Amino acid sequence: MAGSSALELRGVSAGYGAVRVLEDVSLTVPAGETVVLLGTNGNGKTTLMRSIMGQVRPSAGQVRAVLDGLAVELGGLSPEQVVAQGIVLVPEGRRLFPRLSVEQNLRLGAYRAEARVRLAENLALCFELFPRLAERRAQLVGSMSGGEQQMVALGRAVMSAPRILLVDEPSVGLAPILVARTMEMIAEMKARLGLTVLMAEQNFHQAVRIADRGYVIVHGRMVFEGGSAAALQDNELVRKVYLGL
Repeated sequence: MAGSSALELRGVSAGYGAVRVLEDVSLTVPAGETVVLLGTNGNGKTTLMRSIMGQVRPSAGQVRAVLDGLAVELGGLSPEQVVAQGIVLVPEGRRLFPRLSVEQNLRLGAYRAEARVRLAENLALCFELFPRLAERRAQLVGSMSGGEQQMVALGRAVMSAPRILLVDEPSVGLAPILVARTMEMIAEMKARLGLTVLMAEQNFHQAVRIADRGYVIVHGRMVFEGGSAAALQDNELVRKVYLGL
């Protein structure tokens, strides 16, 4: 079951060439929980996500998943091999195919072997979770609103039969009311599929609505770990560093 999956980073440093972005980062995403990684633009959230997915190779540290009680070292795996473990990323900016239809975009999510055999089942689940997509399954994605495109991006993740879901900046480009709805959709996906979720987000107030716990990252370093949403809200360091209060 997906809920038996967890994620752990220990002492991870990573960057691009000579530019170091992450410095000695450690993070734990317990099985079945939603952990939020908070930070403003340019502080390393996306690089951390890419390090988990094999798109960036850490220069130090360990990235591993625990799947059904078995530890899987992710360092050195290709993105395809990471996805094959059931670890799926909804990237910042959604990265959809605008000239393909809703259904075509969704079907492309069923790339890994385990997902292909459940394609029809997961497509039906997508349309149940996101009724708007069922109504517009033949519409070209490029003609849809930002909120609708975010539904497609989340639905595409459902199609991959994920065990661990990474979501990078889901609020980008969305109106406040759509941000709230997007958070609700992520929470519903987690509950229905028994997922373990790591979400990178800069909208503090919306992110903590669905978080079990969280971290604050500043200039590539973890500056605070909150064991609950309340701990994130009440901490003086978070107020000063993240909220500017």
